Amino acid sequence: MKKTLRIFALGGNDVSPTGEIDPKTGKYKIPDLPEQWQRTSATCELLAKIIKDNPNDNYILTHGNGPQVGNIILRSEYSKPILHPLPLDICGADTQGAMGYMLAQLSNSLLINGIDKIVAETVTRVVVDQNDKDFQNPTKFIGPSYKKDEAEKIHLEEKHLMKFYKKNDDGEELWRWVVPSPKPTDILEIDIVESNLNTGLIPIAVGGGGIPVIKVKPEIHNDEEVYKCNYDISYKRKFIQNQEPLEIYTGIEAVVDKDLASALLGTMLIEKAKKRNEELDAELNIFTNIDGAKLNFQQPNQKDLRLLSLQEAKDLYNKNIFPDGSMGPKIKSAINFIESGGLKVRITKAELYYETLKGDAGTTIVKTK
Repeated sequence: MKKTLRIFALGGNDVSPTGEIDPKTGKYKIPDLPEQWQRTSATCELLAKIIKDNPNDNYILTHGNGPQVGNIILRSEYSKPILHPLPLDICGADTQGAMGYMLAQLSNSLLINGIDKIVAETVTRVVVDQNDKDFQNPTKFIGPSYKKDEAEKIHLEEKHLMKFYKKNDDGEELWRWVVPSPKPTDILEIDIVESNLNTGLIPIAVGGGGIPVIKVKPEIHNDEEVYKCNYDISYKRKFIQNQEPLEIYTGIEAVVDKDLASALLGTMLIEKAKKRNEELDAELNIFTNIDGAKLNFQQPNQKDLRLLSLQEAKDLYNKNIFPDGSMGPKIKSAINFIESGGLKVRITKAELYYETLKGDAGTTIVKTK
């Protein structure tokens, strides 16, 4: 029986509730660890139900880390007098471990449902281009939401670049910190992820979009080929004319979009299967805090986009209908995934997954209608 690979790209809201007001302070709440564990548990319960309904398929989990990276940076800034600062790539690695640990409780939810499967977290490095335009014009939202006056104060005091995120249910503007989000081009641990998948495990991969790294170009000094990495670390070997450079990588300050990385993960697995003369049916499910893509988002004439063909999605994307840092990368991820052989992409809230299957919620993108 042919299996379908189902990739679930979890949004930050599926691990950490966002946009809630603290009644004591009137400010947007930063969820504590018990709240994050409870939200993750609820997400795992839903995933366990999906897996129970489709027990013969294969599954991969990916996740965002915007709120969590923002929290780590805040802790780092508050402790500046006594501790060293933390760069974004290290923050990403930290969140992969911690959030993978929380999502691994999916194994518990599966056992309660009579399914004996192990969830395996893989610390994953993702290659980016250091010349990516997003380093000049950052678009990735991280950290908690703020009211406009709070955001302006943070910008003045901490020099963080703050941008409008969206409006809340009361029509108030929400602002968040933005950082560079270069496009992912390769996943270094792809063979480990595939091996876990093939042995029946449920991999958790490219957490937070993956730890961003760049390929180091060697320099030639005194007949030596020198690879200069971060923190004054260098690797040297004898220079030989026309020899292929080594694939050596070092981290860079950025946060990779988890949806683009999830699409890349799926397309790389599809391509690897093709090289073995195998067909891999794969679908990508992107969970977010919005009920799918919209035309005229948060305007009086807002319109739900329930079903789109690949061409319709491309036409809308090319018209800049969807903003960077939110729905734009999700639509681009869907385009990349389906163009590379993926079956379909769903963009929806986790709790609306089953309604999305029926076409009553979310957005489903397919090659042709």
